[in-house]
Amino acid sequence: MTRKVLATGTFDLLHPGHVHYLEGAREHGDELVVIVARNSMIQHKPKPVVPEEQRQVMVEALDTVDEAVLGSEESIFEPLYDIEPDVVALGHDQHYDEEELEAELLERGLEAEVKRVGRREVEGEVASTSKLIEKILEERG
Repeated sequence: MTRKVLATGTFDLLHPGHVHYLEGAREHGDELVVIVARNSMIQHKPKPVVPEEQRQVMVEALDTVDEAVLGSEESIFEPLYDIEPDVVALGHDQHYDEEELEAELLERGLEAEVKRVGRREVEGEVASTSKLIEKILEERG
């Protein structure tokens, strides 16, 4: 039986932190499906620089990703009914409590484990979109 893993995110300005998250997510199963956040649903940080369709294409081009889809404009949970993940993998900086999210999924009729992918610490590596933007402004601004 194939174990399907779901990862989600904005994935603006792809960087090593995104790759680490997706590779870590993939370790929890056999198939990795990624939901790329719609611009209209992003409220916790600045809107992305890269258009959503291009972010989806970029994520899907990564070898570790089997499929990348755009999220819903209605609810973050809506695509999960079609995807039916066995595991939902969270990045180190995604602001969800694993147990609370697992309970919320169950309430919605979705049985999935929630796992967190740890942070990658590499000296000198630019592993966040905000740090990447800071570096660009510092060196080219």
